[in-house]
Amino acid sequence: MNGSDALYRKRVSKSNLFALFVTMRWRVPPADVSAFLRNCLAIMSSALYLDHAATTPLLPQARAAMEEGFALWANPSSPHRAGRAARAALEDARERVKTALGWQGDVIFTSGASEALAIAMTRSLAPLAAISAVEHEAALRHAGAAPKLGVDRLGAVDPAECARAGLVVVQQVNNETGVIQPMAPIAEAVRGAGGVLLADCAQGAGKIALPPADMVVLSAHKFGGPVGIGALLLRDAGLIHPSGGQERGYRPGTENLPGALAMAAALEAGAGWMEEAVRLRARLETQLQDACAEIVASAAPRIATIGAYRMPGRAAAAQLIRFDGMGIAISAGSACSSGSLRLSHVLTAMDCPHAGEVIRVSIGRETQDEDIDRFVEAWKSVAR
Repeated sequence: MNGSDALYRKRVSKSNLFALFVTMRWRVPPADVSAFLRNCLAIMSSALYLDHAATTPLLPQARAAMEEGFALWANPSSPHRAGRAARAALEDARERVKTALGWQGDVIFTSGASEALAIAMTRSLAPLAAISAVEHEAALRHAGAAPKLGVDRLGAVDPAECARAGLVVVQQVNNETGVIQPMAPIAEAVRGAGGVLLADCAQGAGKIALPPADMVVLSAHKFGGPVGIGALLLRDAGLIHPSGGQERGYRPGTENLPGALAMAAALEAGAGWMEEAVRLRARLETQLQDACAEIVASAAPRIATIGAYRMPGRAAAAQLIRFDGMGIAISAGSACSSGSLRLSHVLTAMDCPHAGEVIRVSIGRETQDEDIDRFVEAWKSVAR
């Protein structure tokens, strides 16, 4: 590198590197870059995020825990001293997750809920006997020709239909409507028939108590942890076939120590904010009803963080575009299928009329009264 190159590198800061990227990527004239960046920052600062069911911001406690994990950069499977230190931290995180969730069985760390579902459904010793019709796509893709458990118009599964010998898959909280399934009677019916209950708790874990299931799935980024870490909780590790490798022989691949530490820290932050979520959703729904909105499954037990609402005469896709133009992030159904033109399989299973006019609003720890009021005013504008 010659002298002029060294001088150039010395002068290039992070800010003008980004300006250079903007100039090259979006062909913004150099003279207009500052104005362009100011507009971007203005949009970001005024954005209203109401899509916490898709993913939620990383908690400060989780971020700090990740930094601690990055300092322990040795492979937890290595036998040397550094590896043993990393292993000790990983096992401590495992115990902290169990304590925070009140779980007495085993914890297998995964990359998220989708992988945990895949492990549980494809390696279960009990053959798949039934799956609810309103499960997340990540579970349905492994269902094959297994019988579907129908739901009533409130989105609830009939526990009597779950009395089957084999693996029965029912999510605790629906990711599109927030409906909470009657998990205790479902678990009783499954076990009474000699079956095994797998509960997808991605939307409930860290917010409400876990159900009495045999296997539980969760994902850290739904409750303030990082993306890329989740867990499969097992009442007994003998419920699934081992695959060899790490995680006690049930998941191959180098363990994500920073992610595990961050997930434990996020769970330990607690769910005390859920009382505030109950109040905020009540505020939201009172105002939306005054604005002629229809609340999906309003009479069902629902988690306070998720609501599905119909705007009569307005297609969900059109609503998303309008709200996004106002700087408001929501979704239509789950984030995984929000960009699809297909009607929600959840709302279809519930025999919900006008399913194509329903959007999902999901709140988080950061949501405030003024956020609710701003959304309602935007709703009224779109409805007009």
